[in-house]
Amino acid sequence: MTLSQKTPKAGAASHGIIGKFLHLASAQTIRDLLHTAFFIYLARVNQSNYGEFQLAFNTAMIVLFLGEFGLNQPLVSSLSKKYGNKGDILVQYTLIKGVILVLGWLAVTAFIMQQRYTGGLTNLVQVITAGVGMEALASTFFVACRVKGRQDVEARIRAIGSVVGYGWALGALALGLPPHWIALFKILENSICLVGGAWVTMSKTEMKSLTLNGKALARTWNTAKGGLVFVMLAFFSILYNKANLFFLQKFSGPYAVAQYSATWEVVDAIQIPITSLLMKSVLYPLFVGLWRHNKGEFDRLKDNSVKWLLGASIPVMFFLFIESDRIIGTIYGPSYVQAMWLQKWLVPAVMFSFIHNLAAYLMMSQHRQNALFWIYAAGLALNLILCATLIPHDPLLGAGLAIVLTKGVVALCTVYFCQRNMTLIKWRSVAPVALASAIGAALYFGLGLLGIREIAEAGALAPFGWLAVRWWKDMKAQARGVV
Repeated sequence: MTLSQKTPKAGAASHGIIGKFLHLASAQTIRDLLHTAFFIYLARVNQSNYGEFQLAFNTAMIVLFLGEFGLNQPLVSSLSKKYGNKGDILVQYTLIKGVILVLGWLAVTAFIMQQRYTGGLTNLVQVITAGVGMEALASTFFVACRVKGRQDVEARIRAIGSVVGYGWALGALALGLPPHWIALFKILENSICLVGGAWVTMSKTEMKSLTLNGKALARTWNTAKGGLVFVMLAFFSILYNKANLFFLQKFSGPYAVAQYSATWEVVDAIQIPITSLLMKSVLYPLFVGLWRHNKGEFDRLKDNSVKWLLGASIPVMFFLFIESDRIIGTIYGPSYVQAMWLQKWLVPAVMFSFIHNLAAYLMMSQHRQNALFWIYAAGLALNLILCATLIPHDPLLGAGLAIVLTKGVVALCTVYFCQRNMTLIKWRSVAPVALASAIGAALYFGLGLLGIREIAEAGALAPFGWLAVRWWKDMKAQARGVV
Protein backbone atom coordinates (compact mmCIF):
# COMPACT_ATOMS: atom_id res chain seq x y z
CA MET A 1 0.00 0.00 0.00
CA THR A 2 1.38 3.42 -0.94
CA LEU A 3 1.50 6.45 1.30
CA SER A 4 -1.14 8.17 -0.75
CA GLN A 5 -3.57 5.31 -0.17
CA LYS A 6 -3.34 5.77 3.55
CA THR A 7 -4.08 9.49 3.55
CA PRO A 8 -7.06 10.27 5.83
CA LYS A 9 -10.36 11.06 4.19
CA ALA A 10 -10.93 14.71 3.46
CA GLY A 11 -13.28 16.36 5.89
CA ALA A 12 -12.76 13.85 8.70
CA ALA A 13 -13.20 15.71 11.93
CA SER A 14 -10.15 14.30 13.63
CA HIS A 15 -7.87 14.28 10.56
CA GLY A 16 -6.00 11.51 12.37
CA ILE A 17 -4.25 14.20 14.41
CA ILE A 18 -3.97 12.13 17.58
CA GLY A 19 -2.61 9.06 15.79
CA LYS A 20 -0.09 11.04 13.75
CA PHE A 21 1.02 12.96 16.80
CA LEU A 22 1.40 9.80 18.88
CA HIS A 23 3.54 8.15 16.21
CA LEU A 24 5.94 11.10 16.14
CA ALA A 25 5.70 11.57 19.89
CA SER A 26 6.75 7.97 20.50
CA ALA A 27 9.90 8.44 18.40
CA GLN A 28 10.54 11.84 19.97
CA THR A 29 10.09 10.33 23.43
CA ILE A 30 12.73 7.69 22.71
CA ARG A 31 15.08 10.36 21.42
CA ASP A 32 14.34 12.74 24.30
CA LEU A 33 14.86 10.07 26.94
CA LEU A 34 18.20 9.11 25.42
CA HIS A 35 19.15 12.77 24.94
CA THR A 36 18.21 13.51 28.55
CA ALA A 37 20.09 10.47 29.86
CA PHE A 38 23.20 11.49 27.95
CA PHE A 39 23.14 15.12 29.08
CA ILE A 40 22.32 14.28 32.69
CA TYR A 41 25.18 11.80 32.74
CA LEU A 42 27.47 14.40 31.17
CA ALA A 43 26.29 17.13 33.56
CA ARG A 44 27.06 14.99 36.60
CA VAL A 45 30.42 13.82 35.25
CA ASN A 46 31.81 17.19 34.14
CA GLN A 47 29.92 20.49 34.44
CA SER A 48 32.37 22.34 32.19
CA ASN A 49 32.04 19.76 29.38
CA TYR A 50 28.28 19.88 29.80
CA GLY A 51 28.31 23.65 29.27
CA GLU A 52 30.51 23.28 26.18
CA PHE A 53 28.28 20.57 24.68
CA GLN A 54 25.25 22.79 25.25
CA LEU A 55 26.97 25.71 23.56
CA ALA A 56 27.92 23.46 20.62
CA PHE A 57 24.38 22.11 20.26
CA ASN A 58 22.79 25.53 20.39
CA THR A 59 25.24 26.81 17.79
CA ALA A 60 24.45 23.84 15.55
CA MET A 61 20.72 24.46 15.91
CA ILE A 62 21.14 27.74 14.06
CA VAL A 63 22.41 25.88 10.99
CA LEU A 64 19.74 23.18 11.34
CA PHE A 65 16.95 25.72 11.62
CA LEU A 66 18.08 27.49 8.46
CA GLY A 67 17.87 24.29 6.44
CA GLU A 68 14.87 22.71 8.15
CA PHE A 69 12.36 25.32 9.27
CA GLY A 70 13.60 27.71 6.60
CA LEU A 71 12.75 25.35 3.74
CA ASN A 72 10.44 22.64 5.10
CA GLN A 73 7.51 25.04 5.30
CA PRO A 74 7.50 25.97 1.57
CA LEU A 75 8.29 22.31 0.79
CA VAL A 76 5.02 21.30 2.45
CA SER A 77 3.16 23.71 0.18
CA SER A 78 4.99 22.47 -2.94
CA LEU A 79 4.31 18.80 -2.20
CA SER A 80 0.67 19.52 -1.33
CA LYS A 81 -0.07 20.78 -4.84
CA LYS A 82 -2.05 18.39 -7.00
CA TYR A 83 0.25 18.61 -9.99
CA GLY A 84 4.01 18.76 -10.39
CA ASN A 85 6.92 16.34 -10.36
CA LYS A 86 7.36 15.55 -6.67
CA GLY A 87 10.73 13.86 -7.26
CA ASP A 88 12.12 16.99 -8.90
CA ILE A 89 10.82 19.07 -6.01
CA LEU A 90 12.58 16.90 -3.43
CA VAL A 91 15.88 17.07 -5.29
CA GLN A 92 15.63 20.84 -5.66
CA TYR A 93 15.12 21.34 -1.94
CA THR A 94 17.85 18.82 -1.07
CA LEU A 95 20.35 20.72 -3.23
CA ILE A 96 19.38 24.05 -1.73
CA LYS A 97 19.62 22.67 1.80
CA GLY A 98 23.03 21.19 1.05
CA VAL A 99 24.36 24.56 -0.05
CA ILE A 100 22.88 26.28 3.01
CA LEU A 101 24.36 23.71 5.37
CA VAL A 102 27.86 24.01 3.88
CA LEU A 103 27.72 27.81 4.04
CA GLY A 104 26.31 27.63 7.55
CA TRP A 105 29.08 25.32 8.73
CA LEU A 106 31.71 27.67 7.28
CA ALA A 107 30.03 30.65 8.95
CA VAL A 108 29.99 28.85 12.30
CA THR A 109 33.68 28.01 11.92
CA ALA A 110 34.48 31.66 11.20
CA PHE A 111 32.42 32.77 14.22
CA ILE A 112 34.09 30.43 16.70
CA MET A 113 37.50 31.44 15.38
CA GLN A 114 36.59 35.07 15.92
CA GLN A 115 35.43 34.26 19.47
CA ARG A 116 38.80 32.55 20.11
CA TYR A 117 37.35 29.41 21.61
CA THR A 118 39.77 26.74 22.79
CA GLY A 119 40.90 24.08 20.31
CA GLY A 120 38.77 21.43 22.04
CA LEU A 121 35.63 23.57 22.00
CA THR A 122 36.27 24.53 18.36
CA ASN A 123 36.48 20.87 17.29
CA LEU A 124 33.39 20.02 19.32
CA VAL A 125 31.31 22.77 17.73
CA GLN A 126 32.43 21.78 14.23
CA VAL A 127 31.59 18.08 14.66
CA ILE A 128 28.23 18.72 16.35
CA THR A 129 27.27 21.29 13.71
CA ALA A 130 28.01 18.85 10.89
CA GLY A 131 26.01 16.06 12.52
CA VAL A 132 23.03 18.17 13.55
CA GLY A 133 22.95 19.87 10.14
CA MET A 134 22.45 16.51 8.43
CA GLU A 135 19.04 16.33 10.10
CA ALA A 136 17.83 19.05 7.74
CA LEU A 137 18.66 16.86 4.74
CA ALA A 138 16.85 13.87 6.25
CA SER A 139 13.79 15.98 7.02
CA THR A 140 13.31 16.69 3.30
CA PHE A 141 12.20 13.09 2.81
CA PHE A 142 10.27 13.00 6.07
CA VAL A 143 8.20 15.95 4.87
CA ALA A 144 7.02 13.77 1.97
CA CYS A 145 5.84 11.21 4.52
CA ARG A 146 4.01 13.87 6.56
CA VAL A 147 2.20 15.31 3.54
CA LYS A 148 0.93 11.79 2.79
CA GLY A 149 -0.11 11.27 6.39
CA ARG A 150 2.53 8.62 7.08
CA GLN A 151 4.18 9.96 10.19
CA ASP A 152 4.38 6.33 11.37
CA VAL A 153 7.23 5.38 9.01
CA GLU A 154 9.12 8.54 9.90
CA ALA A 155 8.76 7.66 13.57
CA ARG A 156 10.29 4.19 13.09
CA ILE A 157 13.33 5.51 11.26
CA ARG A 158 13.90 8.31 13.77
CA ALA A 159 13.67 5.85 16.66
CA ILE A 160 16.30 3.54 15.13
CA GLY A 161 18.63 6.47 14.44
CA SER A 162 18.27 7.73 18.00
CA VAL A 163 19.05 4.36 19.58
CA VAL A 164 22.19 3.89 17.47
CA GLY A 165 23.41 7.48 17.81
CA TYR A 166 22.85 7.95 21.52
CA GLY A 167 24.07 4.41 22.16
CA TRP A 168 27.42 5.54 20.75
CA ALA A 169 27.34 8.75 22.83
CA LEU A 170 26.63 7.02 26.13
CA GLY A 171 29.18 4.30 25.43
CA ALA A 172 31.87 6.79 24.42
CA LEU A 173 31.19 8.90 27.50
CA ALA A 174 31.41 5.85 29.76
CA LEU A 175 34.75 4.93 28.16
CA GLY A 176 36.07 8.44 28.77
CA LEU A 177 36.69 9.31 25.12
CA PRO A 178 37.44 12.96 24.18
CA PRO A 179 34.40 15.20 23.54
CA HIS A 180 34.87 15.44 19.75
CA TRP A 181 34.76 11.61 19.50
CA ILE A 182 31.62 11.50 21.62
CA ALA A 183 30.10 14.14 19.31
CA LEU A 184 30.19 11.72 16.34
CA PHE A 185 26.89 10.30 17.60
CA LYS A 186 24.93 13.01 15.76
CA ILE A 187 26.58 12.05 12.47
CA LEU A 188 25.66 8.39 13.08
CA GLU A 189 22.08 9.19 14.06
CA ASN A 190 21.31 11.49 11.15
CA SER A 191 23.07 9.33 8.58
CA ILE A 192 20.58 6.59 9.43
CA CYS A 193 17.68 9.08 9.22
CA LEU A 194 18.89 10.41 5.85
CA VAL A 195 19.33 6.98 4.24
CA GLY A 196 16.16 5.60 5.80
CA GLY A 197 14.07 8.64 4.82
CA ALA A 198 15.26 8.49 1.22
CA TRP A 199 14.57 4.75 1.01
CA VAL A 200 11.04 5.08 2.41
CA THR A 201 10.23 7.93 0.05
CA MET A 202 11.43 5.98 -2.96
CA SER A 203 9.84 2.66 -2.04
CA LYS A 204 6.51 3.68 -0.54
CA THR A 205 5.35 6.74 -2.46
CA GLU A 206 4.56 7.61 -6.04
CA MET A 207 7.96 9.35 -6.23
CA LYS A 208 9.84 6.49 -7.88
CA SER A 209 12.81 8.56 -9.01
CA LEU A 210 14.74 11.60 -7.85
CA THR A 211 15.85 12.93 -11.21
CA LEU A 212 16.70 16.54 -11.86
CA ASN A 213 16.39 17.39 -15.56
CA GLY A 214 17.49 20.62 -17.21
CA LYS A 215 14.20 22.44 -16.64
CA ALA A 216 14.07 21.36 -13.01
CA LEU A 217 17.65 22.53 -12.50
CA ALA A 218 16.69 25.94 -13.86
CA ARG A 219 13.70 26.02 -11.50
CA THR A 220 15.98 25.32 -8.52
CA TRP A 221 17.17 28.92 -8.47
CA ASN A 222 13.57 30.18 -8.51
CA THR A 223 12.76 27.76 -5.70
CA ALA A 224 15.72 29.08 -3.73
CA LYS A 225 14.59 32.68 -4.19
CA GLY A 226 11.05 31.77 -3.20
CA GLY A 227 12.29 30.08 -0.03
CA LEU A 228 14.63 32.93 0.94
CA VAL A 229 12.08 34.61 3.17
CA PHE A 230 11.61 31.35 5.08
CA VAL A 231 15.35 30.96 5.49
CA MET A 232 15.53 34.48 6.92
CA LEU A 233 12.59 33.74 9.21
CA ALA A 234 14.45 30.72 10.50
CA PHE A 235 17.67 32.71 10.93
CA PHE A 236 15.99 35.50 12.91
CA SER A 237 13.99 33.06 15.02
CA ILE A 238 16.80 30.70 15.99
CA LEU A 239 19.22 33.56 16.62
CA TYR A 240 16.97 35.40 19.06
CA ASN A 241 16.40 32.07 20.82
CA LYS A 242 20.12 31.31 21.14
CA ALA A 243 21.91 34.67 21.25
CA ASN A 244 21.80 34.88 25.05
CA LEU A 245 23.99 31.76 25.29
CA PHE A 246 26.81 33.41 23.33
CA PHE A 247 26.62 36.48 25.57
CA LEU A 248 26.53 34.21 28.62
CA GLN A 249 29.63 32.31 27.44
CA LYS A 250 31.44 35.58 26.83
CA PHE A 251 30.65 37.23 30.17
CA SER A 252 30.47 34.23 32.51
CA GLY A 253 31.94 31.11 30.87
CA PRO A 254 30.83 27.46 30.49
CA TYR A 255 29.67 27.03 34.09
CA ALA A 256 27.02 29.73 33.70
CA VAL A 257 26.03 28.21 30.35
CA ALA A 258 25.63 24.89 32.16
CA GLN A 259 23.34 26.42 34.82
CA TYR A 260 21.17 28.14 32.21
CA SER A 261 21.08 25.09 29.95
CA ALA A 262 20.03 22.79 32.79
CA THR A 263 16.79 24.66 33.35
CA TRP A 264 16.20 25.52 29.68
CA GLU A 265 16.48 21.80 28.83
CA VAL A 266 13.55 21.18 31.19
CA VAL A 267 11.45 24.02 29.77
CA ASP A 268 12.34 23.07 26.20
CA ALA A 269 11.39 19.43 26.83
CA ILE A 270 7.83 20.68 27.32
CA GLN A 271 7.82 22.97 24.29
CA ILE A 272 9.36 20.66 21.68
CA PRO A 273 6.59 18.01 21.50
CA ILE A 274 4.03 20.77 20.98
CA THR A 275 5.86 23.24 18.74
CA SER A 276 7.89 20.75 16.71
CA LEU A 277 5.81 17.59 16.57
CA LEU A 278 2.20 18.72 16.88
CA MET A 279 2.33 22.10 15.17
CA LYS A 280 5.06 21.72 12.57
CA SER A 281 4.65 18.07 11.63
CA VAL A 282 0.89 17.55 12.06
CA LEU A 283 -1.13 20.77 12.26
CA TYR A 284 0.78 22.89 9.74
CA PRO A 285 0.32 20.48 6.80
CA LEU A 286 -3.37 20.32 7.69
CA PHE A 287 -3.69 24.11 7.91
CA VAL A 288 -2.09 24.46 4.47
CA GLY A 289 -4.50 21.99 2.86
CA LEU A 290 -7.62 23.20 4.68
CA TRP A 291 -6.94 26.87 3.92
CA ARG A 292 -7.04 26.01 0.22
CA HIS A 293 -9.95 23.61 0.20
CA ASN A 294 -12.11 23.93 3.33
CA LYS A 295 -12.15 27.28 5.16
CA GLY A 296 -14.85 26.18 7.59
CA GLU A 297 -12.83 23.19 8.75
CA PHE A 298 -9.76 25.44 8.92
CA ASP A 299 -11.56 27.70 11.42
CA ARG A 300 -12.77 24.74 13.50
CA LEU A 301 -9.28 23.26 13.74
CA LYS A 302 -7.85 26.70 14.59
CA ASP A 303 -10.33 27.23 17.42
CA ASN A 304 -9.73 23.78 18.89
CA SER A 305 -5.96 24.30 18.72
CA VAL A 306 -6.18 27.60 20.62
CA LYS A 307 -8.36 26.04 23.27
CA TRP A 308 -6.11 23.06 23.89
CA LEU A 309 -2.87 25.06 23.83
CA LEU A 310 -4.11 27.62 26.34
CA GLY A 311 -5.52 24.87 28.53
CA ALA A 312 -2.22 22.98 28.50
CA SER A 313 0.12 25.90 29.08
CA ILE A 314 -1.27 27.05 32.46
CA PRO A 315 -0.84 23.77 34.40
CA VAL A 316 2.54 23.14 32.75
CA MET A 317 3.82 26.56 33.82
CA PHE A 318 2.43 26.09 37.33
CA PHE A 319 4.13 22.72 37.74
CA LEU A 320 7.50 23.92 36.43
CA PHE A 321 7.35 26.98 38.69
CA ILE A 322 6.26 25.33 41.91
CA GLU A 323 8.43 22.22 41.53
CA SER A 324 11.57 23.86 40.15
CA ASP A 325 13.68 22.89 43.17
CA ARG A 326 12.71 19.22 43.00
CA ILE A 327 12.92 18.96 39.22
CA ILE A 328 16.39 20.46 38.90
CA GLY A 329 17.71 18.91 42.11
CA THR A 330 16.53 15.42 41.19
CA ILE A 331 17.78 15.54 37.60
CA TYR A 332 21.04 17.46 37.84
CA GLY A 333 21.98 17.40 41.51
CA PRO A 334 22.62 20.05 44.17
CA SER A 335 25.43 21.78 42.24
CA TYR A 336 22.81 23.29 39.90
CA VAL A 337 21.17 25.40 42.59
CA GLN A 338 21.18 28.54 40.41
CA ALA A 339 19.15 26.72 37.78
CA MET A 340 16.42 26.11 40.38
CA TRP A 341 15.52 29.76 40.82
CA LEU A 342 16.16 30.59 37.17
CA GLN A 343 13.50 28.10 36.07
CA LYS A 344 10.85 30.19 37.81
CA TRP A 345 11.76 33.13 35.58
CA LEU A 346 11.65 31.04 32.41
CA VAL A 347 8.21 29.43 32.76
CA PRO A 348 6.24 32.22 30.97
CA ALA A 349 8.14 31.19 27.82
CA VAL A 350 5.95 28.06 27.67
CA MET A 351 2.72 29.95 27.02
CA PHE A 352 4.44 32.47 24.77
CA SER A 353 5.93 29.64 22.72
CA PHE A 354 2.67 27.68 22.44
CA ILE A 355 0.47 30.53 21.29
CA HIS A 356 3.11 32.25 19.16
CA ASN A 357 3.99 29.13 17.20
CA LEU A 358 0.32 28.47 16.46
CA ALA A 359 -0.10 32.05 15.23
CA ALA A 360 3.09 31.83 13.14
CA TYR A 361 2.06 28.60 11.41
CA LEU A 362 -1.40 30.01 10.73
CA MET A 363 0.22 33.06 9.13
CA MET A 364 2.47 30.89 6.96
CA SER A 365 -0.43 28.67 5.91
CA GLN A 366 -2.09 31.80 4.52
CA HIS A 367 1.14 33.02 2.86
CA ARG A 368 1.63 35.87 5.34
CA GLN A 369 5.33 35.10 5.81
CA ASN A 370 6.39 38.62 4.81
CA ALA A 371 4.59 40.07 7.83
CA LEU A 372 6.17 37.38 9.98
CA PHE A 373 9.57 38.36 8.58
CA TRP A 374 9.35 41.86 10.03
CA ILE A 375 8.08 40.61 13.38
CA TYR A 376 11.01 38.20 13.69
CA ALA A 377 13.50 40.85 12.56
CA ALA A 378 12.21 43.21 15.25
CA GLY A 379 12.34 40.36 17.78
CA LEU A 380 16.00 39.71 16.99
CA ALA A 381 16.87 43.40 17.32
CA LEU A 382 15.08 43.56 20.67
CA ASN A 383 16.80 40.41 21.90
CA LEU A 384 20.29 41.65 21.04
CA ILE A 385 19.60 44.92 22.86
CA LEU A 386 18.30 43.06 25.93
CA CYS A 387 21.27 40.67 25.93
CA ALA A 388 23.79 43.48 25.61
CA THR A 389 22.06 45.48 28.35
CA LEU A 390 21.08 42.83 30.92
CA ILE A 391 23.62 40.01 30.74
CA PRO A 392 26.83 41.96 31.59
CA HIS A 393 25.30 43.14 34.90
CA ASP A 394 23.68 39.85 35.99
CA PRO A 395 24.55 37.07 33.53
CA LEU A 396 22.08 34.32 34.50
CA LEU A 397 19.08 36.48 35.30
CA GLY A 398 19.82 38.70 32.31
CA ALA A 399 19.92 35.68 29.97
CA GLY A 400 16.58 34.47 31.31
CA LEU A 401 14.88 37.86 31.11
CA ALA A 402 16.21 38.48 27.60
CA ILE A 403 14.62 35.33 26.15
CA VAL A 404 11.33 35.60 28.07
CA LEU A 405 10.79 39.27 27.19
CA THR A 406 11.67 38.65 23.54
CA LYS A 407 9.31 35.68 23.28
CA GLY A 408 6.57 37.69 24.95
CA VAL A 409 6.85 40.63 22.55
CA VAL A 410 7.06 38.38 19.46
CA ALA A 411 4.03 36.38 20.66
CA LEU A 412 2.10 39.59 21.25
CA CYS A 413 2.79 40.76 17.69
CA THR A 414 1.89 37.49 15.94
CA VAL A 415 -1.23 36.97 18.03
CA TYR A 416 -2.34 40.56 17.40
CA PHE A 417 -1.87 40.05 13.65
CA CYS A 418 -3.91 36.85 13.67
CA GLN A 419 -6.53 38.37 15.94
CA ARG A 420 -7.12 41.19 13.48
CA ASN A 421 -7.15 38.97 10.40
CA MET A 422 -8.81 35.75 11.57
CA THR A 423 -9.98 36.23 15.20
CA LEU A 424 -7.47 33.81 16.66
CA ILE A 425 -8.62 33.92 20.29
CA LYS A 426 -12.34 33.85 21.06
CA TRP A 427 -13.94 34.29 24.45
CA ARG A 428 -15.49 30.80 24.37
CA SER A 429 -11.96 29.38 24.16
CA VAL A 430 -10.50 31.57 26.90
CA ALA A 431 -13.39 31.48 29.39
CA PRO A 432 -13.08 27.80 30.46
CA VAL A 433 -9.30 28.19 30.91
CA ALA A 434 -9.75 31.38 32.94
CA LEU A 435 -12.38 29.70 35.13
CA ALA A 436 -10.20 26.63 35.68
CA SER A 437 -7.28 28.93 36.59
CA ALA A 438 -9.38 30.81 39.15
CA ILE A 439 -10.72 27.61 40.73
CA GLY A 440 -7.24 26.08 40.72
CA ALA A 441 -5.76 29.14 42.44
CA ALA A 442 -8.48 29.07 45.10
CA LEU A 443 -7.90 25.36 45.74
CA TYR A 444 -4.14 25.83 45.89
CA PHE A 445 -4.20 28.58 48.51
CA GLY A 446 -7.07 26.96 50.40
CA LEU A 447 -5.50 23.52 50.59
CA GLY A 448 -2.14 25.14 51.27
CA LEU A 449 -3.39 25.85 54.79
CA LEU A 450 -3.05 22.12 55.47
CA GLY A 451 0.70 22.49 55.13
CA ILE A 452 1.05 19.58 52.71
CA ARG A 453 2.61 20.78 49.49
CA GLU A 454 1.52 17.88 47.28
CA ILE A 455 -2.17 18.15 48.22
CA ALA A 456 -2.26 21.87 47.39
CA GLU A 457 -0.57 21.29 44.04
CA ALA A 458 -2.95 18.44 43.14
CA GLY A 459 -5.89 20.69 43.95
CA ALA A 460 -4.54 23.43 41.68
CA LEU A 461 -4.22 21.01 38.75
CA ALA A 462 -7.53 19.19 39.26
CA PRO A 463 -9.74 21.71 37.35
CA PHE A 464 -7.52 21.39 34.28
CA GLY A 465 -7.77 17.61 34.42
CA TRP A 466 -11.55 17.88 34.46
CA LEU A 467 -11.43 20.39 31.60
CA ALA A 468 -9.26 18.09 29.49
CA VAL A 469 -11.63 15.14 30.01
CA ARG A 470 -14.62 17.25 29.00
CA TRP A 471 -12.92 18.59 25.89
CA TRP A 472 -11.77 15.10 24.91
CA LYS A 473 -15.34 13.78 25.13
CA ASP A 474 -16.64 16.73 23.12
CA MET A 475 -14.01 16.14 20.42
CA LYS A 476 -14.86 12.44 20.13
CA ALA A 477 -18.56 13.22 19.92
CA GLN A 478 -17.89 15.83 17.25
CA ALA A 479 -15.81 13.33 15.28
CA ARG A 480 -18.57 10.72 15.38
CA GLY A 481 -21.06 13.29 14.18
CA VAL A 482 -19.01 14.18 11.10
CA VAL A 483 -17.34 10.95 9.94
